Amino acid sequence: MDLVAGRPQATPHAEALAHAEQGVTVYWRPGCVFCARLRMAVRRERQHARWVNIWEDDDARAYVASVNDGNETVPTVVIHGVPHTNPDPSVVKQALRR
Repeated sequence: MDLVAGRPQATPHAEALAHAEQGVTVYWRPGCVFCARLRMAVRRERQHARWVNIWEDDDARAYVASVNDGNETVPTVVIHGVPHTNPDPSVVKQALRR
């Protein structure tokens, strides 16, 4: 996995959502302390997830709002097709280890 300024490589929304059906996709944005907390908690497993910056991908931003009652709440993590809003990092870590 390539890292840019300590951030995971961006994945386009369509590709990330397809991956989320069988794996884990994390929707995040820079400056979000909850996103940073999640990223640090799963740092050893994070290469197994797809990471989508909602400030760089309008389709991703719209998707996040659609599963969060119109709010752009991040992190929104899709695990095996099911979206989770700001999940406990241990839940994401466990999903990444599968």
